Amino acid sequence: MSEIEVGKVDKFFAQPVVAGVTLATKMRVGDRIHIKGHTTDFEFAVDSMQIDNVDVSEGKVGDEVGIKVPDRVRPGDVVYKVE
Repeated sequence: MSEIEVGKVDKFFAQPVVAGVTLATKMRVGDRIHIKGHTTDFEFAVDSMQIDNVDVSEGKVGDEVGIKVPDRVRPGDVVYKVE
C-alpha cells in the first residue's frame, strides 16, 4: 500500500482525544490515515472531522481540521493517507 502525505499535527487535545491537523491536500471522513512521528506510529479510519467546531465530511488544502484519534499524537507528527 502506498501513502501520501496529507498534513501535519499542529495541536493535541487530551479531552476529547483530538488532533489539530493542517492539511496539505484533501482528506475525507472514511479515509484511512497513518500518523507517524518520533514516538507515534498508528493507522486508523477517520470517523469524525471538524472545522471550527462544526462537523464536516471533507477538508481541503490549507484547512485546519480536528480529527478524533485513538491515541496521543504530538505537534510535528506527519499524517499520511493510506491508499
